[in-house]
Amino acid sequence: MTRDEALQHIKERVHTPELIHHMLATAAIMEGLAARLGQDTEKWYLTGILHDIDYEETKDDHDRHSLLAAEWLQEMGVDEEIVHAVKSHNNHEGVERATLLDKALYATDPLSGLITATAYVMPSKTLAEVKPKSIKKKFKDKSFARGADRDQIRGIEELGVPLQEFYEIALKGMQEIAPSLGL
Repeated sequence: MTRDEALQHIKERVHTPELIHHMLATAAIMEGLAARLGQDTEKWYLTGILHDIDYEETKDDHDRHSLLAAEWLQEMGVDEEIVHAVKSHNNHEGVERATLLDKALYATDPLSGLITATAYVMPSKTLAEVKPKSIKKKFKDKSFARGADRDQIRGIEELGVPLQEFYEIALKGMQEIAPSLGL
């Protein structure tokens, strides 16, 4: 599957601009992480952009979220490693996060939200004003962006990427596509 094909599938199933922005942000971060870890940047990008393709349909049924996405992705003929990473990014019993791809997506998903929330509280409300130290400060404030699970984000350290470097990779990726994110 190409990026354009993935985006076409997303446009058919996702209609909330903020959700599309989240998926694009996650893809940008995943691409940067892949480069850092010597992995397939295209595969990691596609994993990030497709990971919440079912969210509008499953947002009220957390147990179904990512399982439906995995079904859809299999039907589309998406690489099984991507399908598994998408399936494992939600905490389903019995779905182990075993690969670098699985673990990276799990850590990246909430960080994209934390960085977006950080941009929203900047005077300019843009990513241009966000610095890694801003993210670090907001990360430590547990009352800020409560949905961004800090333990989940810290999971990146299992891959040998220090938290500070993760912030830098993520911010750079998101800043490069800031207009597409409305930030």
